[in-house]
Parts: sequence; C-alpha cells; structure tokens
Amino acid sequence: MKLSEYIGLDALGMAQLLKDGEVTARELMECALAQVSAQQESINAVAFADEAGALARAARAAEGPFQGVPFLVKELLSYPGLRTAMGSRLFAQYVPAEGSAYTERLDGAGLAVLGNSTSSEFGLLGSTESLLHGPTRNPWNLEASAGGSSGGSAAAVAAGVVPLAHASDGGGSIRGPASLCGLFGFMPSAGRCVSAGNQGKLAELLVEHCVSRSVRDSAALLAATEATGAQARYRPVGFCREPARRRLRIGYYTRTLSGGEPEPEVEAALHETVELCRGLGHELVATPGPAVDGKALSDAFFTLAGGTLAGVAASMEPLLGRSVGADELEPFTLALIEWYRRQESGAMERAMVALRTAAEQMHRFAEAFDMLLCPTLAGVPKPLGYLSPRLDRETLIARTEAYVGYTPIHNMSGMPAMSVPLSLSPHALPVGSHFAARPGDDALLLGLAYELEAAAPWVGRLPLAAAGGHATGR
Repeated sequence: MKLSEYIGLDALGMAQLLKDGEVTARELMECALAQVSAQQESINAVAFADEAGALARAARAAEGPFQGVPFLVKELLSYPGLRTAMGSRLFAQYVPAEGSAYTERLDGAGLAVLGNSTSSEFGLLGSTESLLHGPTRNPWNLEASAGGSSGGSAAAVAAGVVPLAHASDGGGSIRGPASLCGLFGFMPSAGRCVSAGNQGKLAELLVEHCVSRSVRDSAALLAATEATGAQARYRPVGFCREPARRRLRIGYYTRTLSGGEPEPEVEAALHETVELCRGLGHELVATPGPAVDGKALSDAFFTLAGGTLAGVAASMEPLLGRSVGADELEPFTLALIEWYRRQESGAMERAMVALRTAAEQMHRFAEAFDMLLCPTLAGVPKPLGYLSPRLDRETLIARTEAYVGYTPIHNMSGMPAMSVPLSLSPHALPVGSHFAARPGDDALLLGLAYELEAAAPWVGRLPLAAAGGHATGR
C-alpha cells in the first residue's frame, strides 16, 4: 500500500480492505511506522513507538471491527508493556505491567497499538509542549499548538500517522485538539464506557474515547468500549450508523464561562454552523448561555488538580529520597502544588461542592433544549508558547480560562459533547463547532454528527503536513 493511499482511508475503510484480503495488517502497520518516521521531527506527536511490539500486535490482532488497524494510545493511559510517561520526566521510564478493562476492549476491537501519543504533563494544560518530549506541532501550521492534553493524538491523526487515536478529556482535552487539528472529537457521557482504571476525585471528570477523521470510526469505537449489562449506567448505544431524522431544538451561545466572547473568526464559524443547522430543518434558538460561575469552576478544577498532584509528589519522595523538584516536574506543576498546599484544610471538599453546583446549573439550563451549540474554543490555533508550562501560574490559568472557556462544564455535568470540524478560518486553519446533549443522549449527538458530515463533508480535507505539501479541500 502506498502512503498516499493509507492516509486517504479512515479506520473502518482500512478494516474493510483487511477483511477483503486486499491488504495485510503488517502492510498497514508498516505504513503507520513510516509516517511516524516521516512526521516525528516536524510534528513530534508520538511519545514512544514500539516497532517490534507493533508488528507483533498487528499480526495477532483480534477479528473485531478494526481487525488490525494501527492505533495510538495517549501516554496517560496505562497499556501493558508500553512506556507510559504521562508527559512527565518523573515517570519517563514507567512501564505498566497491566492495563484495564478499557485497554482490553481496545485489543478486543482489533486495534493494533503501535505506541503512545504525546500529552501535556499529567494532562493539565491545553497545549502539548512538555519538557519531557518538547512541543507537539499542529499539522495545519507548524508554528501553532495542536492543543492539549490530547494534542499528540490529534496531531498524529491529522498528519496521517493513524486514522484514529485514543484521547481522554477532563475539561476539553478531546474536543479542543480536535477543533485545532480539523478532526471529529467525541466525548461520551460520563460513565458510559468501561473503566480505564483512573482513581481519585479528578478522575471523576475524566472520559476516555478518541479523535478521528470520520464519525463512523468514533461511533464504532464507542460501541466497542461502552459498558453493557449490570455495569451499564445508560442503555447501550451500540454501533450508531445513521444520520438523525428527528429535528432538534438547539440553543446556541457565544459567551464563555468567564464572560468573554470568541475571536471574530470563531464567531463567524459558529454562525455558519447555525445557518447550516437551520438549513437542515433544526430549530436554532439564541441564548445567553449557562449561568455558571466560570471563575469558581476554574478554581475548583485546579484545586482538584493541585491536590491530586500533591499526593503524587508525596508518594514519589520516598523513592527519590528527597523532595520532587524542577528536575522531575514542570514549573507550572510545581507552582500548582505549592498553591494547593497554601490553601486552608477542606479545599478538595469545597471544590467538589462547587463542581456539583455548576453541574446542577448546567442541567437546568439544558432542560429547555434538545442540544446545545457553542464554539469549541474561543480562538483559532495559538502559537506554541502561549500555554507553555514555563509560564507563571497566574498567567497560564488566566489564558486557559479565556481560551478554553466552553468545554469544562460538560465534564462537570457528565454530558456527552463533540467538536465537529465544519469550518476553516480565513487563514485556512480549522475551527470546530461544539455540540452537547443531556447525559445519556450520546446517540442523539452521533446522529446529528452523521447528518453534518453528509451536509458539509470534511473527511477528505487534509493539512499540508499529511498531504505531501498540498492542503486539500474545504
């Protein structure tokens, strides 16, 4: 198979060729590894490529829906035998012996893991430029960020390394990178999928899934990983394959959680999406947006993050024989831990109360609509360094609150949500539109995604880095 053919296929397209005997899993993996080699210096999306293991996994891939398709797992997900650094020098040599129910489902779906994708340190930041790996670059503009914390997965899919990749989302980490890299980024309802083994209060916000080029790839992976039987929190979706037929009442807004407004290119893209949905027969209703205290939400999130990381640092100090310092953790991570340690006792409990309050407010707001629409991010891709872990804590959090101003509330409220790559800015950079539904209404979102994909196709639109020097399509 030629690389030009490989990058033109989605995962289920590759799987069909495998089932028809037109290509072997080894050929596909060799293409993926060639793309890793070709793109690594410029994009830097792969944290660790396990070539020998990848070829072995391709040879023994299960006969699931993906049947040998190359795949990356984000370096925050423990996959057996794969170096899993979590974007941190502190865990640079960590190799988990065991996976989880989630990784077992990935294997059972026939995905052949070739390695893991880069992440910001512990998934904290909205840009993937860790001190361990260096910056991950956006295939649409090599001077721009691919987002975070799943920036490596998004950059790898956009650059044609793999057709879909695992991603996780604790405040926008699937949806933000998908928007910046021109991909479909779906976050399932909290608790829909089987456990990935995450522990602690911060883990309650975390949802596992993927970034993909096509809606059907994401839908197929959801069917393969969702909980069923006694474990299921919601009625299983199964493999959702069809565009929506039901016409929806969609509330749309532009105001961020902190009260700001998006950049003009993003606002223009949102209105394009509003008109597209109206043209499809949906009812679009302008609304001021949820009445949620964005500052309280941000403080609560970073309190949970600081408390969690303070515990990680304390657990590692006996092994190091000293305090964890600048040789192991990034400046922002250290500053966040110190900020948390200065808070009065009970900070974690107060943070959880704030999150529950915000979730209740969001649920009340969503009751009036079938679905909600807003920008995914408040701006187009930012230059590398804009959300650098070397910045001081106050600057970095303020920029995060302004830029990542829409997506965190959906994690707190357990709502399924998606970024759909419907627009390009005047400078030909991707701009995603963000849709969210009530908890459990994942199928409703996927049905709309199929409808939008048919009305405004994006799968053949590739960035310069993937298309051999020529960006393709609109």
